[in-house]
Amino acid sequence: MSGLFITFEGVEGAGKTTVIQHISEQFMNEGYEVIATREPGGIEIAEKIREVILNKEHTAMDSRTEALLYAAARRQHLVERVIPALNQGKIVLCDRFIDSSLAYQGYARGLGIDEVYQVNEFAIENCMPDLTILFELDPKVGLERISDNDSREKNRLDLEKLDFHEKVEMAYNILKEQFPNRIKSIDAEQSLDRVQSECESVVRSFLKK
Repeated sequence: MSGLFITFEGVEGAGKTTVIQHISEQFMNEGYEVIATREPGGIEIAEKIREVILNKEHTAMDSRTEALLYAAARRQHLVERVIPALNQGKIVLCDRFIDSSLAYQGYARGLGIDEVYQVNEFAIENCMPDLTILFELDPKVGLERISDNDSREKNRLDLEKLDFHEKVEMAYNILKEQFPNRIKSIDAEQSLDRVQSECESVVRSFLKK
């Protein structure tokens, strides 16, 4: 694969989607071939799985079921969209990937980071991101942003209590220490312009390598 796989991670309300759109447009204007996508979703089958996972009425969903559904959506998204794009030499910008499962299901749900990683190893076949940009934000601020944004999708994970989202934040800190060469942090409490600028700088630095 000759392309570049860049993923974006962080707690709910960190602003990843807006920044990904900006970076995608910026680099496409400069002549790069870029696709922006998301997890779970990005293609028809995975979007249907997304509807099941994030449906606010599905409160009875077991944590292991949740983890397996994410892995299934991830697999289909990879083989149908991400890997073909990488093989064509494109830059793939993905809103969430395996680190989300490790943080949300592995740590916050208490299934175990290593256990959830093993499930996802089967799904991704060593297709790890080249670079991951982690949006660091106080979970309370993120939830307030979601509450104030009427146009944003409200899903089942948004309904979790603050302590759940605080565990997600703790998990990302663990992963950042575990994968320091891949995961680069951005302060997402800054202005949107500043966050976009810093993300763009991180991507450019990686491209130069």
